[in-house]
Amino acid sequence: MDSKESNKSLPAWRSPWVMGWIGLVVAVLAVNATMVYFAVTTNPGLVVDTYYDRGQDYERTLLTKLSRDPGWEMKADIPSDIRAGEKAVVRFFLVDRAGQPVTPESVELYAYRPSDKARDFSQPMVAEGRGRYAADVSFPLIGVWDTLVAIREGGEEYTVGQRIHVQRP
Repeated sequence: MDSKESNKSLPAWRSPWVMGWIGLVVAVLAVNATMVYFAVTTNPGLVVDTYYDRGQDYERTLLTKLSRDPGWEMKADIPSDIRAGEKAVVRFFLVDRAGQPVTPESVELYAYRPSDKARDFSQPMVAEGRGRYAADVSFPLIGVWDTLVAIREGGEEYTVGQRIHVQRP
């Protein structure tokens, strides 16, 4: 048998050129799937309606907030086993630099659903004692939620945030 005849008898899919093209397509699809995975799992998806205006003053706003930092220690205590549709108690603790409890004007819990702005909600937190606040919340859907506790005092707002995962009931 001649070498020319043996090359002609190979199926097309066994050709190095075809294998190379298939490998290239598989590599491109794998990279795209990885990028989609990271986009879904890392982007909070929160959008501010006035993003341009807020972005214009970002540096000045950041420097102003840093200069007005009261030095409080803020800690949100969010249970790790929150289940969709079931009540959970979210607690928040606030002390000053000396470790003394702080009583601000208001404390509010915000919950943001990265994939669905219509599911976002907020709820005021009730004082359990000086520097201790709590809220009974029920997350309607499973999945990722971004929580934010906002403290208002003297016309200023201070926040502490945490990403949580709500489990199936």
